[in-house]
Formats: sequence, C-alpha cells, structure tokens
Amino acid sequence: MTEEEKPNNSNKGFRLPGFQSIQNTPCARDAILHGAGGSLAAGLLHFLVTSRVKRSFDVGFAGFMLTTLGSWFYCRINNAKLRVQQRMIQDGMKNKILYEGSVPDPVTHPRAETPSSPS
Repeated sequence: MTEEEKPNNSNKGFRLPGFQSIQNTPCARDAILHGAGGSLAAGLLHFLVTSRVKRSFDVGFAGFMLTTLGSWFYCRINNAKLRVQQRMIQDGMKNKILYEGSVPDPVTHPRAETPSSPS
C-alpha cells in the first residue's frame, strides 16, 4: 500500500471503553496530565520519606485521583464562567446593533433617573 492509498486514521485519538474520546471532552486531557504529575510527585515524595512501597503506591493513586478531579472541576467551572461572559457580550452586541440610531438608543438618550416619591 502506498502513501496515497492509506486511509487517514489520525483523527482517532485515545478512547476509554464506554466513554467519549478524551481529546473531544473539554478539560479531560489537561486534567489527566495534571493527575499524572500529581501522582508521581505524591508517590515519590511519600516513598522518599517513608520507604514503604505499597503505601507509596496508594498515596500516588490517591494523588492522581484528587489532582485529576480537582483540575477537571476547576477547568470546567472556568469554562462555564467564560461561556456566561461570552453570552452576555453577544447579547450586548446584538442590542447595540438593534438600538443603534433609533430613538430609544441608550447611548445617545440615556434614561433619566426617576425621582423617588415623597415619603
């Protein structure tokens, strides 16, 4: 088979059974990489301090889980905040286009404060 005849399989990515593709899931790749680093750091540090292999593996696994979940939740919350900000900006731009040059244009005719009723 020559280079031209080979099917293009570069879009497969890493897949876990029963889950979506990792590269298509927001924040998953970064969270797993952070988890691997946290696992290595926690397990190695615990091993250097105590010299207990099994317990160091357990600490490393716990470090992986905590670091992965923490990183994933942090990233997802920031993405949600960003989407809300983008939606607000899009609505503001749509309103600016809608009101621009019209009588109720808030830029050229700002709304006057209504005086409070006498108490």
